[in-house]
Amino acid sequence: MNDRRIAELIAFVREHSPFYRDLYADLSGGTSNLAALPITDHTAYWASHGVESSRLLTGPHIDGPVFQSGGTTGSPKVSVYTREEWQGMCRSFGTGLPASGLRAGDRVANLFYAGALYSSFVFTFGLLHEAPVPTVQLPIAGSAPLEFTVAALSDFSVNVIAAPPTALCRLARHVIDTAGSLPGIRLALYSGEAIYNDQLDLLAEAFPGITVRSIGYASVDAGVLATPVPGVTDTRVHQALTADKVVELVDPETGEPVTRPGRPGRVVATDLARHLMPVIRYPVGDMAEWTDYPRRRFRLLGRAEEGARVGVVTVYLEDLRTALAAVDDHGLIAGMQVVLRHRDGLDELLLRLASDTPCGATHRADREALELALTGKLAVQRPMFSEEVALGKVHPLAVEWVEPDRLTVNARTGKLVRLLDERI
Repeated sequence: MNDRRIAELIAFVREHSPFYRDLYADLSGGTSNLAALPITDHTAYWASHGVESSRLLTGPHIDGPVFQSGGTTGSPKVSVYTREEWQGMCRSFGTGLPASGLRAGDRVANLFYAGALYSSFVFTFGLLHEAPVPTVQLPIAGSAPLEFTVAALSDFSVNVIAAPPTALCRLARHVIDTAGSLPGIRLALYSGEAIYNDQLDLLAEAFPGITVRSIGYASVDAGVLATPVPGVTDTRVHQALTADKVVELVDPETGEPVTRPGRPGRVVATDLARHLMPVIRYPVGDMAEWTDYPRRRFRLLGRAEEGARVGVVTVYLEDLRTALAAVDDHGLIAGMQVVLRHRDGLDELLLRLASDTPCGATHRADREALELALTGKLAVQRPMFSEEVALGKVHPLAVEWVEPDRLTVNARTGKLVRLLDERI
């Protein structure tokens, strides 16, 4: 951990970012102790930053890309980078590609999402361009017709495919239904969501002998965080990029740093290289455990409570809570819990709604009307979720009504667990 760079970053944001100036108002000068800083609150962070004005940025954004990572259409969560920050991020992440299995001379089909301010396609293009091994890139994108994609894989002798797991599986099903198999594909690189055993079985059927590896661990808001570990078969294990990043695991209840291997903690990130839109002790939205703390190696365990990642779509819990409040005209809801499941090869977002109102015929009709209104509200807030449902990439929104005491609580503290990730 570079104490000098941490101290310089803290001093810089206190001088140039109104958000951090207020957040660190009671902080003594010259500190380099990250653990002494408060963990950044998601709601406050994004409330301070908008498209037209921002109290978060340290200066004007005059050079570099803009990306949208989620939120409602009326208040999108927009991340900005300078050109230098973006190039450095691609270069740093590209160094981990050999650990993912990339070899000199590989011919890589980029099947990530492009357009609509989405970052994954252009980021993958950038990191492959900066990779320490020479490769041939085919910028096909996930929106291309599957017939075109399969033809291009054959015509250009592609041997590596890069995409989110849902897109990889959609391609695999098409290959099985049409060509039977494509044995020339030796490596699949994925990111953006977790991958599960049923998906691995499907990929093995479509691409015999394929190796499936994580391309690395990153997010558009928190930036690049970690790369795969060479020789480790568990695709959930990653190595933190310690040159410019500080990855912490903190206790979800107390906020205290976790250093003992095997003990779960929230992933909290600090980026020492990003100065325009600073990221300091920012909760990434995942849980993890250290496998080797001195070497900063950790295993991802699933989602924390910041946002529900369903396929490639992030649905923020605060947005869901706002949507529920808007459609609950009859005061039916006494509590909410978000559950993530994976079945039949697809992710599912389930809302467990607690109600102490007896479910008679009238109330049953009210509940059905609320569910319908909620689905419509979610379609407006996160249109990408509805698009993924329509394409058969995730299950439709599911709702489960329970009595209030049926909501899962933390066994130690008795607090409501707002998000349950049952997939891992």
